[in-house]
Amino acid sequence: MRAGIHPQYRPVVFRDTSSGEMFLTRSTIETHETVEWADGNTYPLAKVEISSASHPFFTGTMTIVDTAGRVERFERRYGTRRRR
Repeated sequence: MRAGIHPQYRPVVFRDTSSGEMFLTRSTIETHETVEWADGNTYPLAKVEISSASHPFFTGTMTIVDTAGRVERFERRYGTRRRR
């Protein structure tokens, strides 16, 4: 591999903004925030809207994650959706 062309692969904490869960894993994502983890070390923090902690496939529950009013805009255009 050529030196200097690959992004840095390092430990990163991902925080699910829907559920508040946090995961420590390795990634190349660029972040501007940091967080102190339970082991006392400080790691870069990446915020995600949906993860395995909040996704309906993994939780078995139907939750609606509204990002910037998308659900309301859809309901205005096409009417309210039917519940199962």
